[in-house]
This record gives sequence, structure tokens and C-alpha cells, in this order.
Amino acid sequence: MELRQLGRTGLRVSRIGLGTLTWGREADEPVGRVSAEQNAAELLKTFWEAGGTLVDTADVYADGGAEYLLGRMLDVLVPRAELVVATKAGSVPDPDRRFDCSRGRLLAALDASLERLGTDYVDLWQVHAFDPGTPLEETLHALDIAVGSGRARYAGVTDFRGWQLAKAATWQLAAPGARSRLAGAQAEYSLLQRGAERELLPAALDLGVGLLPSSPLGRGVLTGKYRGGEVPPDSRAASPKWAGFVAPYLGDAAGRVVDALATAADGLAVTPLQVALAWVRDRPGVAAPIVGARTSAQLSEALSVEALSLPDEITRALDDVSAPGRHDPDHDWSA
Repeated sequence: MELRQLGRTGLRVSRIGLGTLTWGREADEPVGRVSAEQNAAELLKTFWEAGGTLVDTADVYADGGAEYLLGRMLDVLVPRAELVVATKAGSVPDPDRRFDCSRGRLLAALDASLERLGTDYVDLWQVHAFDPGTPLEETLHALDIAVGSGRARYAGVTDFRGWQLAKAATWQLAAPGARSRLAGAQAEYSLLQRGAERELLPAALDLGVGLLPSSPLGRGVLTGKYRGGEVPPDSRAASPKWAGFVAPYLGDAAGRVVDALATAADGLAVTPLQVALAWVRDRPGVAAPIVGARTSAQLSEALSVEALSLPDEITRALDDVSAPGRHDPDHDWSA
């Protein structure tokens, strides 16, 4: 798989990343007779054998279960040195405060992540969200300490708005050598959610921060599985836990995007999933979309996009039908 620089840094990542959001969640419900750990192992092995390197997790995924599963496979199933392990910190299980990005809380969370992962360092450590209750410079100082101590090789942010990323990245660049520049910014970005193009992506491009799109398949809708109002019984939309996550992308406007995607896929003799993933992978400023999958077969389909490049006329048609303003399911231009 082709490798790309993450922003204006020396860190190289595979141009498709593997997400672990559902590890220890959906994976707790065995796929057939496969246990949670066996399923995660199959996913990681499939990804690594295809040349994938970037594996994205977080300390709150399954309350640390995703990190624990990944850690059990490092240097047992896959060489640690051949993976770019990315994790996050800052989310807290407190109904009165969703995020705590104070220096002490972040550094304690990093140490706990390293213990679960069974490794001395993570390649990319990310602040999980902007915390208005903590001075930004304090949050960023935690990143500097983590990188300076060797516990993290690079630093990034997740789900920041455009102005928040610009402020954070500029602060880090203000004292070269004393502060660790931001390597990456993760945010939802797909044909069904192009809000990142308003402010976040231009800021990232200008400041040399690589974009890591989450939910690049529109929370599963861009696979085409929900066309015609169908809700497969084994899909996220059929699950009480995940139905609300998918619901914003099941309207008529989204349906028009999916129909156009299916037409393009038919013309190219590929699947809607492959077209949707190729579209977001090759957007300016994108380093690597983060793909989640429940089975190795689903992941293999996503990884097969490596050989696909969309013709310009198809890219323009998809740009047009999904243009922001026509379809904005969450009314979320926060990026």
C-alpha cells in the first residue's frame, strides 16, 4: 500500500487506516463462532498483510478494551515496529464534563494507554476534542511533554473546529524546537459530510497538518446497503446501540448521493464502497481515511481500493451531487 507523509512531518502512514471503534463493542458479539479477540486478530492481520500501517484507537473505545485487544497482538501477530499506532485521550465518563484535557488528566491517560497497549510509546497521540474548560496552551503542553519524554512520537488533534486547529497549530509553530508541531487532525469527512471543507481542511492545508477522515463511508450508508429504505438486520441501523448514529444519513438527500455513487460504481465495475473511499482518500490534504470493519471480508473490500483512481468526470459528478449546502445531514459545519 502506498505511504503518505502525515502533514509536514517525517511520519509516513498507509493511505488507508484501520479503525478500532467497535473492537470490544460489536466485537463482543461474536461473528458466527469467532470470538472478539479472534475477529480483531483477523482484521489486523488482513490489514497488515495488505501493507496497512496506521491503526487508530482511543482510551475510551470499549472503556479501554480496544487498546487492550490491540496490545495483545503487538509483536505476537504483527511486529510493533511495522505499525503506526495512534490513540487518543481527553474524553471522560462524566455527564457534567465530556472532555478533560488538563495536563495531568491527559498524561495519566497516556500512561494508562501505554500499559494497555503493552508498548513504551505510541506513534501518534491525539487530543480527543477541544476542551473549553482548560487553557489550550496547557493542553498543548501535555503534548510537548509526551513527545519530549518519548512516550509519543508525534501529536495531533481530533474533532477540532477550524479556528481551534488554527490556534493550536499556530501556537505549536510559534516556538520551533520547543514545541511539537501538530502532525494530524482527525474529523468526519465523506461524500455525506463535507463540512470539513469550510474551515478545517483549509486550515490544515495552510498549516501543514494532515487530515485523517473518520467515517469516510458515511457511517456505512455509502456502501449502498440502505438503498430503497432497506435496513439489513445485521447492519448498524438495525442496532438500538447504533441506529441514532446512522439515522442522519438516511434521508432523501443522502439517497441521491448514494444513487449517484451506485451509478458511478456500475460504470467502473466496482462497488459503491470502493468509489466512496477512493473519492475521500484522494481529496487534497487527506493523509489517510480511517476505515472500520466488522469482518475481514468487509475490510478486504475496502483495502482493494488501493488500485482504484477515479476518472476526473466521475469525481466532478460526485462533487456536484454531494456539494455542501445541498446535503448537510447534521447541519454541522463545525469543522
